[in-house]
Amino acid sequence: MYFRFSKLVPANAALPALAALLLAACSAPPLQPPKLAIPASYKENQGAEAARWQPAHPAEAEPRGEWWKVFHDSQLDRLIAQATTANADLAAAAARVRQARALAGVADADRSPQISAGFGVQRSHSSDVALGLPDGTPVPPVTAWQGQLGASYEVDLFGRVSSNISAARADAAASAATYRSVLLALQADVAQTYFRERALDAEIALLNQTVQLREQSVRINQHRFDLGDLGELDMERAKTELATTRSDVEALVRQRAQLEHALAVLLGEPAAAFTLQADPLPATVSVPTIPAGLPSALLERRPDVAAAQREMIAANARIGVARSAMFPALQLTAAGGGASQDLSDLFRWTSRSWLLGALMSLPLVDGGRIDANIARSKAGLDEAVANYRQRVLVAFADVEDNLSDLRTLAAQASAIDSATSSADRSAKLANQLFEAGRSGYLDVLDAQRNLLTVERSAVQLRGERATATVALIRSLGGGW
Repeated sequence: MYFRFSKLVPANAALPALAALLLAACSAPPLQPPKLAIPASYKENQGAEAARWQPAHPAEAEPRGEWWKVFHDSQLDRLIAQATTANADLAAAAARVRQARALAGVADADRSPQISAGFGVQRSHSSDVALGLPDGTPVPPVTAWQGQLGASYEVDLFGRVSSNISAARADAAASAATYRSVLLALQADVAQTYFRERALDAEIALLNQTVQLREQSVRINQHRFDLGDLGELDMERAKTELATTRSDVEALVRQRAQLEHALAVLLGEPAAAFTLQADPLPATVSVPTIPAGLPSALLERRPDVAAAQREMIAANARIGVARSAMFPALQLTAAGGGASQDLSDLFRWTSRSWLLGALMSLPLVDGGRIDANIARSKAGLDEAVANYRQRVLVAFADVEDNLSDLRTLAAQASAIDSATSSADRSAKLANQLFEAGRSGYLDVLDAQRNLLTVERSAVQLRGERATATVALIRSLGGGW
């Protein structure tokens, strides 16, 4: 049920104060930033200088720069450029941004008067009884030509339009931040897949060299077996080691093929049409040192945190939209044009018609619909706040995880270097003792297996340090 007012209510001194009170009651409440326990520094960032926390200012739109160029790898540069252009998930995220911005434009259009034009013709016939004529009176059909220009405008008395615009703009900003998050994730995925593939290339190259050594060992042992200098047991052990190493090579080749197919998808290419030439990750690969900065700065850089923040703003604005339904809505309308039975008379002064109107509507009984919508919008804000808090905690944990990974991987690499030297020395000594007849061939195999295991671990650590560095950059928001 609605009230229709046909006359203006006389103004008095109480009306301005009442209007201000009503406006404050229905507008969106001030958004209170959630309380977060921001640490002064990262626990895993040992040796970093302590600094006092400063309130963060959103900076997710600032250029990150081409962070992957710190690796000085032209092949990686080319792959990321291709993925940025052709990846389907990124294209979908960009389309969602355009949709959100268009919806913000739709909401913003409610701020302006809506003007429309119409032109048409209608032929109708009414019965004599409907026209109040005696039964049987002939009534000819009537042709009516109409041309009209209309306008309507909703006066934003209680903030429904402005709150709706604020929510739509915040949604668009959240969508844009999500796009930047997808872009960062894509770039990091390409880099990490690329380094994993190169690490596998290095491991495959190491195993291929080991296969050649095993083949040479089998030939030598076969010759010694034929001369009676070597027993059949040692001969079969040598063949077993050769077959096992060949099997390990095939397993790595399978893993590399899967990584290559995954990289093709990231680049927007069919897996069958993409090939990445083998390029083993060298032992001298340079892994850049990435400064973690302050935890407070992380909130400024992470696009996913920025998206969660914009979602809070949108949810808060929707409370204002829901509250505005409790108060009157004022709609102004106007129309003007002409109507006639002949098209030639349509624009004559005597055929003119016009309409001016103002309608103020107020819900009286709605079965609790408005209260339920307000409660739903408040719960939506609570959800957005909780999501923001969780996203911040996850962001801090991501950085701590990657700092811990890099620190421990560096320690592992140092230990592996020492282990490699010791294992290499042990293999040489075992072979010398075997050649001198002072030990069995089993000692040689054990020493060679240990050396291969340590060398493979060293290669794998090189790849893990590179991928962990990319992960840290990603967790820091793609810049520092």
